[in-house]
Formats: sequence, C-alpha cells, structure tokens
Amino acid sequence: MGYPGKNHKSYQPPKRPWEKTRIEQETRLVIEYGLRNKREVWKAQSILRKYRKGARVLLALMSSSADRVLFEAKRSELITSLQRAGLLGPDADIDNILALKVQAQLERRLQTIVYRKGLARSPKQARQLVTHGHIAIAGRRVSIPAYRVKSSEENQISYYGKSPFVADSHAEKARITKAAGVR
Repeated sequence: MGYPGKNHKSYQPPKRPWEKTRIEQETRLVIEYGLRNKREVWKAQSILRKYRKGARVLLALMSSSADRVLFEAKRSELITSLQRAGLLGPDADIDNILALKVQAQLERRLQTIVYRKGLARSPKQARQLVTHGHIAIAGRRVSIPAYRVKSSEENQISYYGKSPFVADSHAEKARITKAAGVR
C-alpha cells in the first residue's frame, strides 16, 4: 500500500510504445477532440477497460452461477450507470458495453460537448473556454475540460453568468455564432 495522499496513475500506457497504427489512431483522436496529449486518450481507454471487465465478470457470473437474481441486479446496475453517464442508449445490453469505443467516452467530455453545442469555434477553443472558467453547468462554473457530462446535465451547459461571453456584444461570441452557422 502506498502513501494515501499520493495520486496514482489513472491510466495504463500502451504495451508496445512504437506501434505505428496505434500512434496514428491516437494522434487522430487528439486532433479531433482537441486533447492536450495522448495520456487523455489512455485515461479514456482505462475507464472503458473497467466497464468491459465488469461486463465480462457478469457474463462469467451468468454462465457459472445459478443465482439469477444477483446477476440481473448487477447487470441492471451497470447498465443504468452507463446510461446515466450517456454512454449507452435506453435499450442497451451487455454486448453494447463490450462494443463501446473510446470515441463514446471522449464524446462525453465537457470540452467536446461545448464544441458540439456551438459555444466554441474549435475543440481547442472549447478547452480554453472551460479552463478559463467561461463555461457553467446548471449555473455552476466548471473548469475541468475532462469533466464527464451526465446525460441529465447536457442541456444545462451554457456560458457562466459573469463571463464576458454572456453579452451579445462580445466580439469573439459573434465569431463563434458565425462559425456555428457555417458548420
């Protein structure tokens, strides 16, 4: 056991560091989603890895155990938590959990949703707006670009009340709405 106050890695680096196809895919994801570095892709992969592991444990429980009630309870708990997070649709099953891609996890980041809603011109600018405190969820300022937005919070994303972007006369806001109209 390590020191309790010390942060631990929330990701696992790739086993083959110089694999060309993986490097190209990660670079594409970093550019498409405006990520800071590939470590953020690895964190998303680690989160999905945990969900997939839970789904595989459930499949093993289903095949070996006669306790059907326990299996159904754990299955519904896992699926509803992923539905609340916005990673799965309403009629999802364990196979859908095993089929999740990294893009689904990256689409749930605050940075990406701010860009998709048209509050920023690019993913990089969305990251900057979030980091500088111009974005709020339900009126509360959120300054973490990697914040995972729940499906219930998605409609509550807007500019922070004291942000200069709230005013229609802000020059950058005019550019953003013009760019959103072009998209």
